[in-house]
Amino acid sequence: MSDVSIGRDGHIGVVCLHRPPNNFFDAALVGGVAEAYEELAAVGWCRAIVLRSEGKHFCAGLDFAHNAGQDIAALYRNALRLFAAPLPVVAAVQGSAIGGGLGFALSADFRVAAPTSRFSANFSRLGFHHGFGLTITLPRVVGEQAAADLLLSGRRVDGAYAFALGLCDELVEEADLQTSALAFAARFAAGGPLAVRAIRATLRQGLVERLRLAMAHEGAEQERLRSSADFHEGIQASAERREPRFTNE
Repeated sequence: MSDVSIGRDGHIGVVCLHRPPNNFFDAALVGGVAEAYEELAAVGWCRAIVLRSEGKHFCAGLDFAHNAGQDIAALYRNALRLFAAPLPVVAAVQGSAIGGGLGFALSADFRVAAPTSRFSANFSRLGFHHGFGLTITLPRVVGEQAAADLLLSGRRVDGAYAFALGLCDELVEEADLQTSALAFAARFAAGGPLAVRAIRATLRQGLVERLRLAMAHEGAEQERLRSSADFHEGIQASAERREPRFTNE
């Protein structure tokens, strides 16, 4: 699909999102990335993947202002395919990874970011429930306490703070993001391909099933809150760049 491209750098496949500047996703875009992963896993030369985006931001999640009717179940079915793919993935995170965009970044095994990068699970600020498997993936990388803080507050953290938390694995200047992500992925591409796949599969044993259950619960909660007055206020406040005035309704 035109919104997702596949490139090659030696034994590394480069998957790029092309919806600048914000790279908002939907079920089709996530499905396109899943297809790219599956295609790369089937060719002999690819041993690791770099996930990157064209534009100012890595991914700003779902565009609720213009795509509120998205089929969340279809979106999450495609998201599960990302986690089920067998090759290690390194995400190059420029600009912001917000909401579902943070979930997208956490679908990768590792993240390279810049001091100017921004991360936020902003769902509570929208009067909404988090999704994209963040119930599992966020505590997995930053721990239970830090994950609870980020999810309940919806606050935004910069690249340096994210690096300290373990939310990103390498911090470089923004101009060096892609080359650094490729160098990071090259560590895995240098190993025995069968061994790397087997080790990764062992480390992630049971992860997809845990994510399947988590996404089913997340999706149900999102559906329940979608009709609330607080959710509509959260979306409006975000569009108007003001503090939300929640009424517990």
